[in-house]
Amino acid sequence: MSEKPKMSASELGALWMTYHKKGVILRMLEYFIETTDDPKAKDLMSGLCKQLHQKVIEMKTMFENEGVMPPEGFIEKDVNLKAPKLWENGFDIMFSRILKEISVGMYALHLTMTYRKDIIKLYQGLSKLSETFYGHFTEYLLEKDFLSRPNYVNMPVSIDFITDKDYAKGTNIMGYKRTLNTVEFGPLYHAMETNITGMQLMDGFIQTAKDEEVKMYFTVGKGLAKEQIREISKILLKNDIQPPVTPGSTVTNSTIAPFSERLMMFCTYLLNGLALGGGGFGAGFSLRNDLQIKNAIFGKDIFQYQRNGIMLMMSKGWLEEPPKMDL
Repeated sequence: MSEKPKMSASELGALWMTYHKKGVILRMLEYFIETTDDPKAKDLMSGLCKQLHQKVIEMKTMFENEGVMPPEGFIEKDVNLKAPKLWENGFDIMFSRILKEISVGMYALHLTMTYRKDIIKLYQGLSKLSETFYGHFTEYLLEKDFLSRPNYVNMPVSIDFITDKDYAKGTNIMGYKRTLNTVEFGPLYHAMETNITGMQLMDGFIQTAKDEEVKMYFTVGKGLAKEQIREISKILLKNDIQPPVTPGSTVTNSTIAPFSERLMMFCTYLLNGLALGGGGFGAGFSLRNDLQIKNAIFGKDIFQYQRNGIMLMMSKGWLEEPPKMDL
């Protein structure tokens, strides 16, 4: 039997990032499990938590077998399981669903950076786990009326091709603006849905953060989410499309932080990555040029916000350094 090849730099980087993300997810799940009063929600999150814990052990073993010091990531000190409930009305499952959405995207990317069989198998297992629980969480939220389905349209009964270049118009105020197509609508709806949840997350972070710089950072993030919701709603209404009405979760009056400020900052960093990826997809596959410009503006704002967050984490000594390219 051939000897297992050494872990490559890209595989090490992917596992390092995955290990950090898993720490965030596990700590948040542990808190949500502790504070939920819905038995089905508890069972769903407990099932995911148990399986993810085994994956973290598997990754830690891979690090140790390579002689790599495992990253600290996010551990027990980053969660306060005695903190009172901070969000109500299905937020725990709603946000767990978004965490799984981030996971699906990151695992797909990391799988393409992986060449060793055991690491490929790890990411295949993680992908399957995330897809499965994303489905469970979506089904739960729909059953509880915490999640709205996207708008319906008349189904096409013919095949058409674009022959008029005016199809791409959208920047001329006095010019023709065609109605959105379904490919363009999808990313807009997705951005509305995630920004609504993101705004609710920031509300809880703002209420419990003690550091004034961190609190202000979350306040700016809430403002960005509100601005995107407002701008996307305008686009939809101009196209006679009813914006989604997602029942909002409620932030309680608790001021006791369930998570460390370091974890809250890194969680926001992950959400910024999801927003940049979704915005890039929307810009890349929209055929109307005003939508491309709007996504570019959103992307610029989110990128700058993420960079400011990175600088803030560095100034606080909260950003763990990734492994060096030590050849």
